[in-house]
Parts: sequence; C-alpha cells; structure tokens
Amino acid sequence: MSPDSAPVRLLQPGDPPPFEVLRPDGASPWLFTADHAGQAIPRALGDLGLPPGEIDRHIGWDIGIAGVARELAALLDAWTIVQAYSRLVVDCNRPLDSPTLIVERSDGTEVPGNHGLDADARQARLAEIFLPYHARIGETLDRRRDQGRATLLVTLHSFTPAMGGVARPWHCGVLYNRDTRLAHALRDALQAEGDLVVGDNQPYSVSDSSDYAIPVHGERRGLPHVELEIRQDLIADAAGQVAWAQRLARLLRGLEAAFVAGQVPSAPAG
Repeated sequence: MSPDSAPVRLLQPGDPPPFEVLRPDGASPWLFTADHAGQAIPRALGDLGLPPGEIDRHIGWDIGIAGVARELAALLDAWTIVQAYSRLVVDCNRPLDSPTLIVERSDGTEVPGNHGLDADARQARLAEIFLPYHARIGETLDRRRDQGRATLLVTLHSFTPAMGGVARPWHCGVLYNRDTRLAHALRDALQAEGDLVVGDNQPYSVSDSSDYAIPVHGERRGLPHVELEIRQDLIADAAGQVAWAQRLARLLRGLEAAFVAGQVPSAPAG
C-alpha cells in the first residue's frame, strides 16, 4: 500500500458489526464475554475457500455458547458481549503474536482464504474485528472501576466432544492461570452438583501464549475471573442452552456475595 492510499476496508455495508452488547445497563457484578460466539465471515472474504458445511463445525465457532450467553445475560441482568465473526477470520482469544491468531489449517481443514495474507490484510482483520471487540470490553471495565462497581469476569466457551479421534469425558471445564480464586470456587460448586464430570484446567488451560481475554482483562486488572468451557453436544439446541444457563445462574448467584464482599483470598502476586 502506498503512503497516500487509503486503507482497504474489510467490513462493508451488510456485514454485521464485530460484536453485540447485551444488557448494557445491567446491574449485576457478573460480566460475560464470548470470544467465539459467531460464525460470520466478511463479504469481502467470501467463504474463505472452505468446503460446504465446514464453517458450521467447531472450527468455525463455539457451538451453542451464544445462546448460553444470551440466557445468562437475561437471568442475571449482566453486561455481556458476544463476538460476531468466525474464529477462522481472526481468533479473538489469541495474543497478537500467536501463530493461531489467523489459522491456515484447523482440525484437518484447510482455510485457503487465510493462506499468504500480507500485513495489510492481517491488520484489517485486527483493526475492524479484534481490536474494537476488546476495546469495548476494556472501556466497560474502566467505567465500572471508575464507578466503584464490583466486576466478576466469566469468559464463555464451548468445546467439541472429540478431538483427533479422542473422546472428551468432561461435561464442562474450568480454566485458569495464575489466579485460582473464582475458578476453584466455581469448579467446586459444579462438582458438588453430583451429575457432572468437571475438567480442572481441562480440556484446555489458560496461558499468556495461548489466551488473550483472561490475561488482559482478568489478570492484569486483578479481577476475579474464570474461563468456562461447556461441551458442545450439551448446548447444541435451545433446551440445552437454557438448562445450562439456569444451572450456571444458580451457582454464580451462590458465589456472588462472597466475592463482591471480598471474602476470598487475595490474588497471588506476580
């Protein structure tokens, strides 16, 4: 691109905005994010060269999590943000230097529209999708801090029942890195339900190299936080989404008072 040329716009009329905010005036201390809620592809990118149906697989989005997020937002009157674009366009839970920020291949599927991207093409996806989404989260957290409002951060995800031919036994997983306060409390509450196999940092774990939302919005701010994963076959339909949202709302209400009152161990130093 020459110095005098205008940057090429990725999102065009008819493309959805990069995110939707639910309950913008919600009174709850709970704040939910869903980094992989949507499966939209900007019109300018066509279908990314994907075979038919591939965008509907787990590689394209976190199946069912948008519905869970919407139900939770309503049940708890909680500020919630759902990201609209497929993780195959840009993964909004990856550090900017991650090799999986824009993947060329995912779980055996080639993504031709991601091959050989130049710096301008990559930057357009960041500037118009990734950065506005995270800026909106940051602005909201700043405002809540300045208003003296408590915030308990939950990042919502879902995971495929099998990966690489290996079945995953967990119904849900509680993920964390340095700060275990909210994660361990929610893990224990889920295990106490008696009918769930709960992954403790399974099927994934949080790290600075693999994740963006928890390190940036949770750890750096010292907020109680947890990344929650739900197995996709359990929330693939509306009934499952409602059932999981109702269960989570009940458990989170039970944890809320102690965390808002500060009756939990301090976050570890570092």
